[in-house]
Amino acid sequence: MKSVAIIGAGITGLTAAFYLERKGVPVTVYEAGARAGGVIQSSRQNGFLAELGPNTILETSPKITQIVRDAGLAERRLDTSPNADARYVVRDRRPIAMPSSQLGIFASKLLSARAKFALIREPFIPPRRDGKEESVAEFVVRRLNQEFLDHAIDPLVAGIYAGDPHKLSVQHALPKIAQLEAKYGSLIKGQFFGARERKKTGEVAKDRAPKFSFDEGLQVLPDTLAAQLGDSLKLNTPVTKLAQTSGGWRVTTATGEVEHGAVIYCGTAHRLAELKVEVFGKSNEPLTPALSPFSGEREKQIDVSLFSEIRHPPVASVVLGFRREDVTHPCEGFGMLIPKIEGFRILGAIFSSSLFPNRAPDGHLTLTSYIGGERQPELASLPPEKLFELACEDLRVLLGVKGRPVFTHHHFWPRAIPQYNVGYGKFKGLMNDLETRAVGLFFAGHYRDGISVGDSIVSGGKTAERVENFLKV
Repeated sequence: MKSVAIIGAGITGLTAAFYLERKGVPVTVYEAGARAGGVIQSSRQNGFLAELGPNTILETSPKITQIVRDAGLAERRLDTSPNADARYVVRDRRPIAMPSSQLGIFASKLLSARAKFALIREPFIPPRRDGKEESVAEFVVRRLNQEFLDHAIDPLVAGIYAGDPHKLSVQHALPKIAQLEAKYGSLIKGQFFGARERKKTGEVAKDRAPKFSFDEGLQVLPDTLAAQLGDSLKLNTPVTKLAQTSGGWRVTTATGEVEHGAVIYCGTAHRLAELKVEVFGKSNEPLTPALSPFSGEREKQIDVSLFSEIRHPPVASVVLGFRREDVTHPCEGFGMLIPKIEGFRILGAIFSSSLFPNRAPDGHLTLTSYIGGERQPELASLPPEKLFELACEDLRVLLGVKGRPVFTHHHFWPRAIPQYNVGYGKFKGLMNDLETRAVGLFFAGHYRDGISVGDSIVSGGKTAERVENFLKV
């Protein structure tokens, strides 16, 4: 069977490679960087474990459960502590526990009586049927109210996307929410009736999905998958050109050219925009108005520079370790989300050492904060010491932190999370068009199928199935 080129050794590419090899399909994974795993990076120092990127995996699909088992990591899996379900949202400059049930919100101090009435009224708001794409902010204000946007949804999208609800598309960034209105006419009705359908498919809503990691952090998963690939993984090998041939695809790197039967692009959107992509075809058959024909009778060079327009705001990860007695708040739970309206510099904080054991030495705790994003992008690139200072100042107000941290760790992501902003459909449309016209070229990853680690695992697994079926034809 012909081999498959996989570009990018993040969790999407590693998952696709892992399952293709299990099916007997030879693969070569081309990774531009010096390590596999992408944004998943874990660092243990002095008894503290810092996650530089994501902190947990949401078990929203059976495919996520399966890869842990298939990779032989079931015994190293760690589920979150029973006390880690509690989440906090800051209101009036103090963290308030989110209610554990939908009915509990009516007794909560998070929302005013007016906002609670908006929830009761929501099932009677007629759904929008004119097809207009809305921002998350427009959608929430229309179906609920401004307070709900400012104090509930704004901190949520900051925690997920480090994004701006006035820019994010509800259709693309929060598709499940948009689908509830489209199918059931109401979010409340959709939550109730949609639960039956999720049960049939084995899928779990993200707000209810179990969260897990591994004994030495999330990096255990990509490290394990990468080790099983052996020589099929080529590090420090950026791909510069893809050219469709009569029998498949020619992949060009600094070390030469290799022929493959198919290509899966699992890298980042900004690197995709830099690729040269040539497809086989007649010069009088333009692929799409967005694609520029190559000057030649039988080849066309595709203009993929459009993907450079996908916004990736900078984010800094700041991990701080404190003595337990130096933090007033119990910090039991997942963490806290912070609305923009509250005026803090950090986007939120994860109570890392409350989630899993061995994240901090005895008598200490670990707090992971994020700074920057669309809210204040200029802060993300500040020097580490300045970021530690800003985080400590906010945590002093919010959690009663005193004294200096005994452990610090910082990582700067100049291009962090792809923003599924209003108009994102043009990028997805171009990918769909390319897959249809440029036969044997596939796209997968967080710029297409959802930004969470779980989304990327599912994307890699499903794309591996598509490629396997393609090669059988």
